[in-house]
Amino acid sequence: MRGHLPQTEGKREQIWEENKVYEQRQKLNEGKPTFILHDGPPYANGDIHIGHAMNKISKDFIVRYKSMTGYRSPYVPGWDTHGLPIEHQLTKAGYDRKKMSTTDFRDLCRKYALEQVQRQMAGFKRLGVSGDWDHPYLTLAKEFEAAQIRVFGDFAKKGLLYQAKKPVYWSWSSESALAEAEVEYHDVVAKTAFFAEQVVDGKGLLDQDTYLAVWTTTPWTIPASEAVAVNPKFDYAQVQPDGSSRKFVVATSLLETVAQKLGWEHYDVLKTFKGQDMEKMTTKHPYMDRTLLVGLADYVTDDTGTGLVHTAPGYGDDDYHFGLKYGLPILAPMNDQGVLTKENGPQFDGVFYQKADDISLKLLKENDALLLEEPLKHSYPFDWRTKKPIVFRATDQWFVSIDKMRDQILKAVDEVEYHPSWGKVRLYNMLKDRGDWVISRQRVWGVPLPIFYAEDGTPIMTEETINHVADLFSKYGSNVWFERDAKDLLPAGFTSEHSPNGKFTKETDIMDVWFDSGSSHQGVLAERDNLVYPCDLYLEGSDQYRGWFNSSMITSVVVSGHAPYKAILSQGFTLDKHGKKMSKSLGNTISPAKVVQQMGAEIVRLWVMSADTSADVRVSMGTFQQISEAYRKIRNTFRFLLANTSDYDANENTVSYNKLTSVDQYMLVKFNHFLKEMRSDFDQYDFLDAYKLLINFVNNDLSAFYMNVAKDVLYIEAEDSHARRSMQTVFYDILVKLAKLLTPILPHTTEEVWQYLDEPEEFVQLTDIPAAQSFAGEEELLEQWDQFMSLRSHVLKGLEEARNAKMIGRSLEAHADLYLTPSQRKVVDGLNYDPALLLGVSSLNLLAAADKPEDAESFNDGSAVKISKAKGEVCQRCRMTKEDVGSDSAYPTLCARCAKIVRENFPETVKDGLED
Repeated sequence: MRGHLPQTEGKREQIWEENKVYEQRQKLNEGKPTFILHDGPPYANGDIHIGHAMNKISKDFIVRYKSMTGYRSPYVPGWDTHGLPIEHQLTKAGYDRKKMSTTDFRDLCRKYALEQVQRQMAGFKRLGVSGDWDHPYLTLAKEFEAAQIRVFGDFAKKGLLYQAKKPVYWSWSSESALAEAEVEYHDVVAKTAFFAEQVVDGKGLLDQDTYLAVWTTTPWTIPASEAVAVNPKFDYAQVQPDGSSRKFVVATSLLETVAQKLGWEHYDVLKTFKGQDMEKMTTKHPYMDRTLLVGLADYVTDDTGTGLVHTAPGYGDDDYHFGLKYGLPILAPMNDQGVLTKENGPQFDGVFYQKADDISLKLLKENDALLLEEPLKHSYPFDWRTKKPIVFRATDQWFVSIDKMRDQILKAVDEVEYHPSWGKVRLYNMLKDRGDWVISRQRVWGVPLPIFYAEDGTPIMTEETINHVADLFSKYGSNVWFERDAKDLLPAGFTSEHSPNGKFTKETDIMDVWFDSGSSHQGVLAERDNLVYPCDLYLEGSDQYRGWFNSSMITSVVVSGHAPYKAILSQGFTLDKHGKKMSKSLGNTISPAKVVQQMGAEIVRLWVMSADTSADVRVSMGTFQQISEAYRKIRNTFRFLLANTSDYDANENTVSYNKLTSVDQYMLVKFNHFLKEMRSDFDQYDFLDAYKLLINFVNNDLSAFYMNVAKDVLYIEAEDSHARRSMQTVFYDILVKLAKLLTPILPHTTEEVWQYLDEPEEFVQLTDIPAAQSFAGEEELLEQWDQFMSLRSHVLKGLEEARNAKMIGRSLEAHADLYLTPSQRKVVDGLNYDPALLLGVSSLNLLAAADKPEDAESFNDGSAVKISKAKGEVCQRCRMTKEDVGSDSAYPTLCARCAKIVRENFPETVKDGLED
């Protein structure tokens, strides 16, 4: 009953592999319409977690289903194999990349990545995921890297690449720039400063004894300050607090708040003016020998601070654009590790930026410029890999201009189908608001940017040079970039007017790994003969709207003008039972391997079917315990169907539909309606609804009703009787089709079932899921049976009450009086089936509703039920309580029905009229 799944599943998977079942399925599907689900590559680092399992199993459901319903649907699994986490793992292992050659370190990274791929692949295969495991795609493969370089070439050809010194997300813990998709936000408490800057040139509006009350959340950036930003539309006031020789400028909307914070009990407002009147004023830096500019900025708000914002163009995106507008220097005197340099002044040289807040505040105080230091809780960006805060830092980077193609990208978003539907708005907004994409990374484990520099520093990325590099990568892999000098990487005889001496250098940065995976539509879909581009479906977690869905859309639109996918299906995250995100550091993760080892892969697969993956999914070991109970119900249903068709031969014993008994016709129609709904849910990727349908059909239609009735037919009637063969016909039909239907979900179990069936295919995976059948008159049949099932529910209620009253134990100890209206009596008589068997009672009287006694329980539909204890003795064969037990002297312990069946089918049991 339990199936010993942890022991048997692995053996079954080995049989599939030895018999190349996946390959056989692909051969069967040759020439059929294609359905391609393109695998989003998991990162090759560490064992798979429960989120991986949910993702891969969901994909397996879809691919298996499509493969069994008329589509050629190959599945090529992939891995993201470049990037910083692998470098970090080697650093943890004691390797120092700065003391090794680049190629040696890259070789170690490659070796580590390939080991992780094999480790994760084993985990996915053990979950029963079917695919082309012998030919996965890896972003480190030579062919993939070459395709990626050609994608880069399309960006270059269309003039979408540029180099600039502008603030980017800089991770000092990773020593690299980051993309938006690599950043997460956490609440932090910052040290904010209100400080005074003395007016140097007030443009005739403010005199030099006036100070601007400036506000910042990053005091450590004050050494790089170049300006003060004010909102042109705000009103500002020049005020003089009582007892102060200094005058201050504050936004009028914030004046009362600022005065309270600074302890100005009384002050005089000397004049008010608009922010736009302050443009081009200058002030004195509070502690450095520098004059600062006052400029206008719409991004200045009046919800906090003073309405005058400290501006350092090298340390923020808004600040940077402000600096460009006013022609200010872009200062960012910090090294790659987040340590400030001597350009900040001697006090800051060699100081980690987070410790520089206190030095800056101290200098403000010493120069009588600090008005107030105040903590502020706010959301701040962190490196999603190292979990350390990042900074906005101006560095020389390569960017993709999103603005130049934004309209085309957004048009492509409209052409895609989304599951859930809100995914369209999410992707659209992320691309609509996306800034330019910084694609350079200051690391070594990745695909290098194929850019050369002439003697005068002019970047060279022509179609000729890029295609040549792609050809080299296709032959040697990207390591060749680090092994050879620039001149040996250029096409033979290449010259440039910018290099009169024929000298060239090469870029040392690598590409953002999102460019790697975002190029997979070219490196995989467009490259492999058995795949198609664009594909039918991308399925990943909802975080990929700003990750893989996003980068793939951008690169695909550049390459071909359309989306790489026809549809997107997104899923939520896996959470622990308390709703917390799973994390190794919190110790709340669940290993799929642990569940498989204890309960079997089928339990994980059935859990995925049962989960509402459109939102975040809570999961615990208790969840799998509950699912294992549901699995056992399904398994035992298969066992019951198998056990009761063991003597059935489909070629000899099949009864045609119009000759089936009424109850068998009813169940066959019900099953086909169930089959149709299940296929519809599968088509819509609604596996949760399919799970509910499945459990309801198994528990209620089959187990609680049909199988219950079956015991009084399959066990009691003669082996070759019409009633028995009629029911076995339906049993076998449901058994075979249910096994096929559930193969995408529970392949280990359905293959185990299949080995007991006399079907031509060796593996159920090589069959097709049947389409639902319809039958003449089925609507009338269903209507009639629905009315009967309503009456049955009344009887079941009466039996339950009798059981609670200790009147009866089993329902077969009961007698039922069922009082019916004329139309209800017509329904019951029209079934042409013993209603006592259908109701599970030993005896039954059908009486007129008009004659119901007072002690009968009445129902709104006009019927009534009265339950009493059945009279007679229990038949030792059918277990019913009958008054005719012993009426055949040869069988004194059997009722007349059983005695007749045994006498006719086993005459050798009768000797001289006496019991044998």
